[in-house]
Amino acid sequence: MRIADPAAFIRENTRLQTVPHAPEIALWLADEITPIWRLTEEELGQMGLPPPFWAFAWAGGQALARYVLDHPHEAAGRRVLDFAAGSGLVGIAAMKAGAARVLCADIDPFCQAAVAANALANGVTLDFTAADLLQAAPPDVDIICAGDICYERPMTEAVLAWLARARANGTRVLIGDPGRTYFPRSGLDFLAEYRVPTTRELEDQEIKRSSVWAMP
Repeated sequence: MRIADPAAFIRENTRLQTVPHAPEIALWLADEITPIWRLTEEELGQMGLPPPFWAFAWAGGQALARYVLDHPHEAAGRRVLDFAAGSGLVGIAAMKAGAARVLCADIDPFCQAAVAANALANGVTLDFTAADLLQAAPPDVDIICAGDICYERPMTEAVLAWLARARANGTRVLIGDPGRTYFPRSGLDFLAEYRVPTTRELEDQEIKRSSVWAMP
């Protein structure tokens, strides 16, 4: 079985709610009272649905969104790439900060519908691509925002190498991370730290220290 209408599935299985650490933004998210929260990984697989990372506001993305909202000069008038965008949270923050254009990129087929729904809910316009950007040269943008990208070693290494190529081309690179295992402990410039509310269903604690870093 495959989900024929991702947009309808999102509406029926999540609810519109404010982001804990960026309450200026509302997203269609899963929580303990929404149907998708109770679906097991096996049930999701039978439905043809990959793990719904787009249905949660992850701590690294929340920190990065907060930083962009609090430092609008980072995005104002700029072309922004929200890499591994998920819900589009950081891209929405960039548009609210005055970005000229935001491209959200994610290979999850449900993310396009999630990003579109969340953009509409926040009154902003976001472009979207499902292309695997790691297979090509970094795009010509002014700034790349990447939240929660350090879950697995091979993927982390590939993404950081690609981001380093972008930085070498003159693109500003901002990374939001809550201390994941494979996050590099050196070679980045610290910008800010936040105490981000989360849940024990997603993380190992209810308040997650999350930081924002820039590639030098």
